[in-house]
Amino acid sequence: MDLRDQLQTTLGASYTIDRELAGGGMSRVFLATEVALGRQVVVKVLSPELAAEMTAERFAREIQVVARLQQANIVPLLTAGHTGDVPFYTMPFVEGLSLRQRLAERGTLAIGDAIGILRDVARALAYAHDAGVVHRDIKPENVLISGGAAVVTDFGIAKAISVARTQPGLSPTLTQAGSGIGTPAYMAPEQAAGDPSTDHRADVYSFGCLAYELLTGHPPFRSHSVHELITAHMTLTATPVRSVRPEIPAGLATLVDRCLEKRPDRRPQSARELLDTLDAVSTPGSRTGDVKVGSRRGIAVGITAAAILVGLGWLVATRRAPSAAGASDPSIAVIPFVNVGGDSAQDYLADGIGDELATAIGKLPGVHLAARSSAYRFRGRRDLDVREIGKTLRVNLVVQGAVRRLGDQLRISAQLSDASNGRELWADGLGPGEHGPG
Repeated sequence: MDLRDQLQTTLGASYTIDRELAGGGMSRVFLATEVALGRQVVVKVLSPELAAEMTAERFAREIQVVARLQQANIVPLLTAGHTGDVPFYTMPFVEGLSLRQRLAERGTLAIGDAIGILRDVARALAYAHDAGVVHRDIKPENVLISGGAAVVTDFGIAKAISVARTQPGLSPTLTQAGSGIGTPAYMAPEQAAGDPSTDHRADVYSFGCLAYELLTGHPPFRSHSVHELITAHMTLTATPVRSVRPEIPAGLATLVDRCLEKRPDRRPQSARELLDTLDAVSTPGSRTGDVKVGSRRGIAVGITAAAILVGLGWLVATRRAPSAAGASDPSIAVIPFVNVGGDSAQDYLADGIGDELATAIGKLPGVHLAARSSAYRFRGRRDLDVREIGKTLRVNLVVQGAVRRLGDQLRISAQLSDASNGRELWADGLGPGEHGPG
């Protein structure tokens, strides 16, 4: 019995395997239909050679951690199991192209498009790192473009395989496949060396390699030899990205070069730092105007943040309410904004507005901001009681909002509430041509 027939037998009547997809690398990939819901899913079956070097229990334990990730820029894990002795897992089928395919079609990307994709990837990394999950294999093949958003797939799978291996150490076959420790063209030096202390900053390095390729058309080091690639990452300094493409904004070029530092302590120390820096980068030819979906999304975020900060600035200046924790300064939680329109492709935008706003509020003097990872527990809920949020997060103010798509434009609404009594203190809605309260 071949693998497809064996997998179909394992899945039973719940799924119908439609066809095998190309480009699996460390696994064979099948497109299947989930019969009960009539939706397509991807089934990834690890190679038997890989499975033979792994402990099934350890792999299953790591996969359970990955399955908890629920964020708009992360392709979620649906189910996992074994067919024979070989592990498999299922994920939603994402309509669209991989970033590898996009690069093959276009070569280098427009700087604004590259920044948009990098922000989506950085947001996925920030959420996963906050949850203690490291990707370990960030590369164009694992970034999918769908509905104008970038989503990251196979989160934590490479780490799960690495942890589950019964024979530690480098394996040329696994390295080349991009499974055991990563993919050579995007691999951090400490990851290539098999350093057991490798942490989330390896993803920051891979993010730098990805950014370098989006902006220049090729990764920082190129070779047909796995050994030469690994040696380059460990010993050579990449040509500065701005030397390859001079029109790249200085702030963006500096970020990419910092991500490619050999020593982890010289890189940006978190994906949140990546986001903050990308927020500050100005793209050539950017201008204000109507709030548009896609390349104009940064304008929507900026207008929203400015409008809400006007209300918060007034509050800080005129009112010093005691917080639930007993401090005199205002304490605030920014709950992820709700995507009202139902278009899942806009989830990334709703999350982005909340993240941008939290960053801006966190810079206000005299304001305590609740951790974003804590606020994310309320994501997607429409029955929220701000008093419950205040007690749970120990804050006295709550910012909530919603995003609705109207054609190629957006309408953004936001409100600020007193968590002690649920009373609304300030609210506003922004759409095309609107500029906040006044």
